Amino acid sequence: MLRFHPVYFLLTILFLTIEIIIAVYVNDRIIRPYLGDMLVVILIYCFVRTFLRMGVNSAILLVLGIAFVVEVLQYFNLIKFLEFQDSALAKTILGNTFSYEDLGMYLLGGFVIWGTEMFHRKRRFV
Repeated sequence: MLRFHPVYFLLTILFLTIEIIIAVYVNDRIIRPYLGDMLVVILIYCFVRTFLRMGVNSAILLVLGIAFVVEVLQYFNLIKFLEFQDSALAKTILGNTFSYEDLGMYLLGGFVIWGTEMFHRKRRFV
C-alpha cells in the first residue's frame, strides 16, 4: 500500500509552489478563490498518489472527501472554535468561510484529475 512515486512527488512540489505563489502574491476575485480551490484538490491528490498505492477513482474520492470535510468544518467555524481566528496561516490552510462555490471547484478539480489520468492511461495503451 505504501510506496514512493517520484512523478507524483514532483507534481506535488509544483502544485504546492503554485499554491504558495497564489496565497502570497495574488489577491483577486478569480484566481485565488476559484483556481486556488481547484488546484488544492490536485495538490492533495498528487501528494496522496506519491505515498499511497491506490486507484485513481479511490484517490479522487479520498481527496474530495477531505476537501468537503474541511469545507463543512468552515461552515461550523472551526477556526473560531480552535481560537485560531487571528492566525493567517490557519486561515490559509483551513480557510474561514464556507462556500458552495468552493465545493464546486473541488469537484471541478476532481474532474480535471480524472480526465487527465484517463487521457494518460489511454495514451499508454495505444
